[in-house]
Amino acid sequence: MLTTSRLFAGALLCLSLACNDRTNSGGNPSPEGMIPTPQVPDREDAVRAVVAANHLVRPALQSFGPEKLAQLSVPAGFQVSVFAQGLTNPRMMAVRPDGSVYVTEREAGRVTLLRDLNGDGTADQRAVVASGLGQKNEGVHGLALSGDRLYMATDRQVFVATVGADSSLGTPSLLVERLPDAGQHANRTLAVGPDGKLYVSVGSTCNACVEPNPENATLLQFETNGAGRRVFAKGLRNTIGFGWNPTTGQLWGMDHGSDSRGNDFPPEELNRIQEGGDYGWPFCAGPQQVDAFVSSEPPDKQSRPEFCAKTQPSVLDYQAHSAPMSLTFYTGANFPSEYRGDAFVAMRGSWNRNPPTGYKIVRVRFDPLGNPTAFEDFASGWLGADGTTQFGRLVGTAVAADGTLLVADDANGVIYRIRYAG
Repeated sequence: MLTTSRLFAGALLCLSLACNDRTNSGGNPSPEGMIPTPQVPDREDAVRAVVAANHLVRPALQSFGPEKLAQLSVPAGFQVSVFAQGLTNPRMMAVRPDGSVYVTEREAGRVTLLRDLNGDGTADQRAVVASGLGQKNEGVHGLALSGDRLYMATDRQVFVATVGADSSLGTPSLLVERLPDAGQHANRTLAVGPDGKLYVSVGSTCNACVEPNPENATLLQFETNGAGRRVFAKGLRNTIGFGWNPTTGQLWGMDHGSDSRGNDFPPEELNRIQEGGDYGWPFCAGPQQVDAFVSSEPPDKQSRPEFCAKTQPSVLDYQAHSAPMSLTFYTGANFPSEYRGDAFVAMRGSWNRNPPTGYKIVRVRFDPLGNPTAFEDFASGWLGADGTTQFGRLVGTAVAADGTLLVADDANGVIYRIRYAG
């Protein structure tokens, strides 16, 4: 049996080396969807508390079958069905106005086209439209459509291809190379903003460290021809999911908090991402709170409270370790009108929280002025009632051309379709 001193030393070593896997954390909210984040007064006390109380809990994956749909819970009037299955590690999606759906199959290193030709809500045509992208089988993750161009991101590169009238792709060409080393957070996402610029999210290489490369833990901005590369915002540990409010044009992103700090700290953050903003990681979390676990000191000999007071605070906080993977504003016409302008976030699910949490889709309510007001559960049930099993690690979300919501599960290779039936 390990002694307390050896556990303490091991925890300190793990924190300094960012002991973690490349799949981030996840978690369930309180009934209101938001939690108070505890202040951490002293680093050594905080580490001792984690050593004493932290639990690694990985709910066992169950295979998917049609009977599992009955376990899912959605608001009254909504229905969940299967749009596609049998995919390999489906992650992010992009949808054309004609209903064509592109999805990245990361482990297979390809982009697949799905089409529902008979309008029954199920993809009945499937074709690989891009493959072999990236270096050393990195795979392809992020997708973004802009006009007749499809942008595709691997760990270190961005490609672009022309979209044909039949939704086929021309030969992809290399647009951006030498993105920062991937490290712990390898999955790059990208989007074209209302300003016509290309944005690429680059996560941190570690759990909590001072990055030697200033492009890690940032949102990068480019011209759509790959020129003009610059850091748009920094201090973002892993903002995989981001998007622009369709009413205000304001950019919002869900950032992953650091792991190995106990069940409830730090929170997952909803941030208003502004040009030149510093969002505090690794020294600060949530609403400018000091992360007492970090051994390094802030730049320019500032104290941690002084540094954090100058960073951008989160606007809303969500349960720690929930692992937000996508953020999609609802712009369709299938859902009731009160959903338009709200956002949906896929919570992949926890691995270092007891009890486990996440494995669901949450709705972010926005007021008429475009300000977020609350999180609430929208689709749940992929996590078993006792927390020991799950049948879905949710990643990508997208609004289909018919206004339904598509949700990708990369563990069982399923894309779900959520529609309002009235």
